[in-house]
Amino acid sequence: MIGPSPIGNPTTSRAAFSLALGGLSAGLFASACCILPLVFAVAGISGAWIARLTALAPYQPYFLTLAAVSIGLGFWRHRRIEAACLPGSLCASPVYRRSTRFILLAASLIAASAAAVDVFGRLNP
Repeated sequence: MIGPSPIGNPTTSRAAFSLALGGLSAGLFASACCILPLVFAVAGISGAWIARLTALAPYQPYFLTLAAVSIGLGFWRHRRIEAACLPGSLCASPVYRRSTRFILLAASLIAASAAAVDVFGRLNP
C-alpha cells in the first residue's frame, strides 16, 4: 500500500523554511564579531555592549559551518519540494516559495560576507 507523498505533509514542507531561518541566524552569529558592529555604527547605534560582540570571534568557524550546512540543505530541500509539491499544500504557495528563497539568499549573502571579512582580514594584518 502506497500512502500519500511526504512532500505534501505540512511538517516536511516547512523543512526548507526552517533550514533557511537556521542558516540566517547562524550567518548573523558568524558576522557578529566583524560585520554587525560596523552595521550598528553606520546605523547610529552605539554602546559599550557592541565591543563585547568580538567575544564571539573564536566561534565564527562553527557558525559559518552551521550556516553553510543549513543553507545548503535549505536550497536542496527547497528545490526538492518545489519539484514534487502537491497542489493546495503549503509548499505550493508562491508566497512561501518566494519568502523561503529570499531568506536563503539573504543568509547566503550574510554568511559569505562574514567569511570574506575573515579571509580578507587575515591578508592585511
